[in-house]
Formats: sequence, C-alpha cells, structure tokens
Amino acid sequence: MTAVQERTARDPNRTGEPLLRVRHLVQQFTSRGAGGIKGGTVHAVSDVSFDLHPGETLGVVGETGSGKSTLARSILQSPRPRSGEVLFQGTDLTTLRRRALVEARREMQLVFQDPFGSLNPRWRVTDLVEEPLLGYGVRGAEHRRKRVGELLDLVGLDPAAHGRRRPRELSGGQCQRVAIARAIALNPALVICDEAASSLDVLVQAQVLNLFEQLRRELGLSYLFISHDLALVKQVSDRVAVMHLGQFAEIGPADELYAHPQHPYTAALLASIPELAPGAGRAEGRSAPLSGEPPSPLEPPTGCRFRTRCPKAEDRCEREQPVLRERAPGHRVACHFPGGAL
Repeated sequence: MTAVQERTARDPNRTGEPLLRVRHLVQQFTSRGAGGIKGGTVHAVSDVSFDLHPGETLGVVGETGSGKSTLARSILQSPRPRSGEVLFQGTDLTTLRRRALVEARREMQLVFQDPFGSLNPRWRVTDLVEEPLLGYGVRGAEHRRKRVGELLDLVGLDPAAHGRRRPRELSGGQCQRVAIARAIALNPALVICDEAASSLDVLVQAQVLNLFEQLRRELGLSYLFISHDLALVKQVSDRVAVMHLGQFAEIGPADELYAHPQHPYTAALLASIPELAPGAGRAEGRSAPLSGEPPSPLEPPTGCRFRTRCPKAEDRCEREQPVLRERAPGHRVACHFPGGAL
C-alpha cells in the first residue's frame, strides 16, 4: 500500500484524545497606520477551533493574508493569542510561563518557508542541526555528534559529504532538509510546516513532501501543514481546513472536501487551480475564480466575512455570522447557504 493509499484508508472520524485542541482562538494586532494608510485593530485570527490527532496531517489553506501563519504562531504562543485555549497533550499552553512553555515547545517544532533565511549562513550543517540539542541541554558531545549524523541520514543527506558545508553551499532542497533535521532533532510530537515546500521547484517539492510522509510513518509525527497551494495540500493531508480572513470557512476530510466543496469560497479556490487544458473551458458546474481583493482585516465585513465577494450572498449574510456546522461526517461548513459548486 502506498503512502497516499494509507492516508485514504484512515478513518477521518478519529477517536481518542487529540494531540492538539484549539478552542475559540483570537489573535489581534494594533496598527498605528502610516503613509495615508488607516490604523486600527487587525483581526488576524477570529474564533478558530479545531482538533489535531496523533499521526494526522491537517492542511490549512487560504489566500495570502487569511491568517494561516498567524494561526501557527499563536498556537506556539509567539505571540500570545488575545484569547482562547491551546491544549497540547492536555496542557493549555496559554497558561504556561517561561520555563514551562519552553519545555512544552520541545514537542512542537516549526519548519519555515525560506530554507536559506531560516538557517544561520555562517554555521556549518552539523552545527545547525546540533543547535536544538545544545539548547535543550542534551549532554555528551559524542552523543550529540552521533545524533546529528543519524538525523542527516534520516533526511537524505550524507553527513560526510554535507556536514561541513554552509547553507550557501547547498541547494534549496538540501537547505530545507537541514531545516527538517533541526525540527525533528528533539523527537517532537507535532511539526508545523509554514509554506515549507512553496519556495522549491516542482521536482524538489515532491521529494520534500515524500520525506515528510516518510518521517510521519517512521517517527509517528503529526503535522499542521500550511500552504496557499491547494493541489499541494491535498497530497499530504488527511483533513483540510479552508481559512478566510481569520476564520475557518470549511473543514473536512481531504478527498471529500475537494470532491464536494460546500462553501462558495472553497469552490472558488478549487476553480483557481490551473488545468492541463485551459482552452477546454470550465467543467460543468464548476465555480468561476474569485475576482477582486479580499476585504481588509482592519475592517472585516459584518456577518459573513465572505459576503462581499459571494454571488450567493443575501441579507441574512450581512446580519448574521455563520458558524461551522456539520454537513457530512467530519465535514463542517460555515455558510448560511452551503451546497455544491456555484
């Protein structure tokens, strides 16, 4: 059975205690404004709730500025959210202070989008991978050296060939493998991937995605996989959450959500995925891609935040904010008029 078949065979309605439970998370920032741009409160994440189970990959997709990266950093308490709960392995991270929070973060690691920018250009690969071991007090130079070699082997880099190199001597894919080795050095339970494959070319991207899947099987990792690329997210995710202007519009099993999108925003995003035969026209029933720019998070629309670009919007959408409701097993939608493609 292939990795993709294994993911498909998993039950999306998982039982047991979630690894990560996020409840009513809110993150806001104060913008003073400059150069004629109005200041105010940026509503970056607004009342987001979800669960992530052990061994699961939850993909989070949405347009640039939808709040995906802010959600990831708020989960890590960097910065602290304005309100809400982030229960990781049963502990609310929002209540932890200093040393306790640092220790909890040992189990939660982040892989960034830019593989070059996330690595110190002056350090050698072995030093980069060893840094988290030193930071968390792993004793014994020989033990750390052996662990670094194991990690480089695990991510597909030869320690003898690459260990003494610096980031500028590596390709983008190799740098991202180094970043992944750093992220798994402390045996975390959760890895948050923030556009971790978006800056790579297609061939290297496929190799990195295969590496993520391999590590999930071998190490029992869970992933929160953030990307604006819907086609990429489908390849790696058990479930997908679609984020719009700081809120979840829809969340459900990947295959179900892609085959039967229930929110107009999800349907429009899927319609924007390039086709192999663009001259053939849109398939019957397929949504037209969105036009215009999303509203500003400084002044989000009342009611449904998608209503200003939604062709299905009615008066109710302006007055009443929709909440996530289950439309199918494990498939929830925040829309007053859910259904198939427009």
